[in-house]
Amino acid sequence: MIESWRMPEWYAEFLDACNRHDLDAIRGFLQPSVRRAHLPGGADAWLDDLADLFHAFPDWTWRVVQTVADDHRIAVHTRAGGTHTGPYRGQAPTRRHVNVAEFAIYRLENGLIAAATGSGDHELREQIRA
Repeated sequence: MIESWRMPEWYAEFLDACNRHDLDAIRGFLQPSVRRAHLPGGADAWLDDLADLFHAFPDWTWRVVQTVADDHRIAVHTRAGGTHTGPYRGQAPTRRHVNVAEFAIYRLENGLIAAATGSGDHELREQIRA
């Protein structure tokens, strides 16, 4: 169990793996059966979605705006962005740079993400719409 005062540090390590696009390292933060609201569950599905994002936006990065931790949950507000150079969810590359606000809540068990819910990619898709 990670104490709530250590969760922002834990999240920074998770985000570092994400910003390096290191799918193996990211897997180390996920329970194999991780649940995601309104998305396919499991670590493999999560990593497949990230691989698609990283292929379409090879310079994609996140930065933390704010975190709030309590008990076994951490809520995060991030800014994320990158340049759309590959196909993404049926949309051909536009070469547009996008910048989006993301909000997520993660539930941790034994130091791993067991469940997640968040704002989705609606804003991202709006910005690359041709």
